[in-house]
Amino acid sequence: MRTTLRNSLTAAGVAAAVAASLAAGPGTAAAGPAPLAGPGRHAEVVEVEIPGPEHGTVAGSGHLRVPAAGQDRPAARLSAAEERADGTVTKLVDNGPTADRLDVVVIGDGYTAAELPRFRADAGDKWAEVAAVEPYTTYQGLFNVWAVDAVSRDSGVTGDPDRATVRDTALGAHFWCGDIERLLCVDQDEVDAYAALAPDADLVLVLANSAKYGGAGYNEPSATIGYDGIATASAGNAKSGQAAIHETGHSLGWLADEYFYPGTPGYERYTGEEPTDPNTSTLDAARMAERRAKWYRWLGEESPDGGTVGAYEGGGYYVAGLHRPTDNSLMRVLDRPFNLPGVEAMIAGFYRHAEPATALTPAGGTLRADDAARIAVPRLTGADGHQLTVRWYLDGRELRHLAGRTEVRVAQLGLRPHDFRSHKLSVTVVDRTSSVRDPAVAKTLRTAFDWRVRR
Repeated sequence: MRTTLRNSLTAAGVAAAVAASLAAGPGTAAAGPAPLAGPGRHAEVVEVEIPGPEHGTVAGSGHLRVPAAGQDRPAARLSAAEERADGTVTKLVDNGPTADRLDVVVIGDGYTAAELPRFRADAGDKWAEVAAVEPYTTYQGLFNVWAVDAVSRDSGVTGDPDRATVRDTALGAHFWCGDIERLLCVDQDEVDAYAALAPDADLVLVLANSAKYGGAGYNEPSATIGYDGIATASAGNAKSGQAAIHETGHSLGWLADEYFYPGTPGYERYTGEEPTDPNTSTLDAARMAERRAKWYRWLGEESPDGGTVGAYEGGGYYVAGLHRPTDNSLMRVLDRPFNLPGVEAMIAGFYRHAEPATALTPAGGTLRADDAARIAVPRLTGADGHQLTVRWYLDGRELRHLAGRTEVRVAQLGLRPHDFRSHKLSVTVVDRTSSVRDPAVAKTLRTAFDWRVRR
């Protein structure tokens, strides 16, 4: 997770003092930096988020440093037939070219070659679960979803049903990571090897062939593959899926955790600098409004997770000294929506990877009288019905009668019969969603193309 707050926690070494006491409930990051990764490999140790306990509502239990390579295990042993099936890539959801879409890569672990059809069905079901949560619901047209087959010799994963169970699997997924039963870790280099088989990977989801509750959030961006993070989840456990969606709040939305640790030494009060996260602040509502800072534009609004946006004490693991926008968003408890500032941050994350339009007619070229400029615009599927705004211009003058069109022919531009000059045809596509109020974010929700046109 790319946050000032998280970095300050690690640097301060607070976590080292409480790691043991929180292992059964909240977990924490070990003090000290992880070893640096060499070219083409990960650091030897990575930080992962621990999901909250199964029988509770808290979304997470802090963070732990774990080996990037997972548990020691023998090299995979596949037959020739299994090797032929291994690594097959299937596009489950196709909304356009990878360059213009946010590409989610789903990889299964603990699925034998015979179970691969079930993995693909599980991948589709898990994406449907993600797409049922706003703002994914509205913006699912910005996503492509890829399934990558990873063949395992054994069905199921290590640690299920008990700690003594060991499986030979492609990604080395295992419960009891760091001695925490619900922490489901993987071999990150193996995950990367499979993720790289898809045309692009902006976000990676690893599904374990298990109904046992568990998961993990690898929320640091990949320097080699390019994805924003990895979320692990049990394919057959619905609550595990909700924890994975929470993890995307970190990797895509750059959101901080909004939960905290009552009664835990070192987390009574935050005294550091103002964090960079969009959903935690040292400011109360009055000072936030006065300084026009953080989520001040949303103060007083009713939020989809219930209640009114304000500045609620507690967040970023601290009981006091930090505030969160609402009482119970998905960044604090499972089975709740993102709050309004969280929705805005997630939309900003979507558009870091996706474009609001694709030029089907290559931009920058010259079009003649019989040619047409064509674009593809994703359809939004939100309850409010809002769609992307499409406007066409000729030499900077808006052609209002062409608004909303995705195809414009040169013959429709009204060029005069004896006008043989070159003109500029341009189109802008803008998302004017009411879910974004920050002008800096709003500027990123647009794209434009232009062509030279002649009779």
